Amino acid sequence: MAYRTAVNLNLLVKPLSKTPIFPNNPKPLPFVGKTQNSWIGRASLWSMKKDPALEKALKRNRRWTINNQLKNILQRCPQQSASVKFLQRKFNSLDIRQGNVLNWLRKYPCLFDIYTENFEIYCKFTKRVRLLIEEEETLKEQLEPVMAERLAKIIMLTWKKKLNIVKFNDLRKYFELPDDYVLSIVPKYPELFRVSDYNARKNSLEIQLVSWNPSLAVSVVERRAEQMMQKTGQKLVPMFEYRISEGDDSLQAEKFNKFQEAPYISPYSYCEDLEEGSEQHEKRTVGVIHELLSLTMWKRASIAKLAKFQREFRFPRNLVNMLMRHPGIFYVSNKNDSHTVVLRDGYVESELVEKDPLVVAKEKFGELMQEGLYEFTERRRKANLEKRRENRPLWKMNNDFKKLGREIFDNEVEGKEEKYQKEARERFQKAWPGPDAR
Repeated sequence: MAYRTAVNLNLLVKPLSKTPIFPNNPKPLPFVGKTQNSWIGRASLWSMKKDPALEKALKRNRRWTINNQLKNILQRCPQQSASVKFLQRKFNSLDIRQGNVLNWLRKYPCLFDIYTENFEIYCKFTKRVRLLIEEEETLKEQLEPVMAERLAKIIMLTWKKKLNIVKFNDLRKYFELPDDYVLSIVPKYPELFRVSDYNARKNSLEIQLVSWNPSLAVSVVERRAEQMMQKTGQKLVPMFEYRISEGDDSLQAEKFNKFQEAPYISPYSYCEDLEEGSEQHEKRTVGVIHELLSLTMWKRASIAKLAKFQREFRFPRNLVNMLMRHPGIFYVSNKNDSHTVVLRDGYVESELVEKDPLVVAKEKFGELMQEGLYEFTERRRKANLEKRRENRPLWKMNNDFKKLGREIFDNEVEGKEEKYQKEARERFQKAWPGPDAR
């Protein structure tokens, strides 16, 4: 039998707070979402001051990212060619608005060759891009041992020293591991990796660390301290670098100095006994994210994708809030509706401090992209100028020539020489399109 309980609705209505909705110094809000891994808070990014140099680097890289995704799609297609209709269906993953794929391809004539076959528009690489692809593939083969060490370091940062293969695919692209790294790299290093599948399902495949390599368990912060010790001869304690935008208050510097007073904890150290929320746990978490971003090609990653590995790396529940507490180490950007964390000491202004050989090779692709964009822009500018000349209304042309015509035919103006009048008349007749102009 169902019972109904009388409820006073006035007790459920809370009085409006007198606190302003947008305070002068807004604090990050707790995560909003259905799961504990959902970190997104609509107001959690207000307190991060914009860094123009890093924003410039992110904006410049967005075009390269889209073109690189197009390049990867075409490489998987037969004969490295695909129809525009096929690419149009990828507009969600390519971050291109529907209906603009063909216009996007035409902006980069040095990258993509557009042609028509059987009344359908197709796209393929230009010859210069094919040469760059061959150069990049050769470089990847040479850097295979480096990629194996990078993968080993990532697994060594995890709590249980293993990673789910399907889950790790979301982060794989940041470390420039090949698509088939499980088949092309992992089997070649049995002393480091082992693939296991306890549940006999594809989604449960994991890469486990076979042996611990102490030479790899050295973070970038520790290596930097060792290099400085060799130069100066003085023993230095590993410390994070502090970089912040101009005009920021000294309060952040005081907080950072207090954070540095706590002893540095290696991200490769044992962490199970650290209590979540403690100062030691946060110090180690900052070190883990710093090391992960240092291993990436572009020293940045998506916060949403990092938050998916909360259990593997022992991240706090509100990862974005923790990143916001350390603006001198990390920069959080929400440009293009993509929340990204950038490693500050990985950049000088908008340029990378240390460039991976693969980054140098990919920059050639970016230079070719910019060359094609400039060529497209210049050609379009000339075409628009010619179009305006041909389709210009007669009344606008009359207004433009009115001044010149008055200068020629006004006999009341004194000081006009006959030679000057003749030259001006010739210029006017040459420029005048005639009464039948359209």
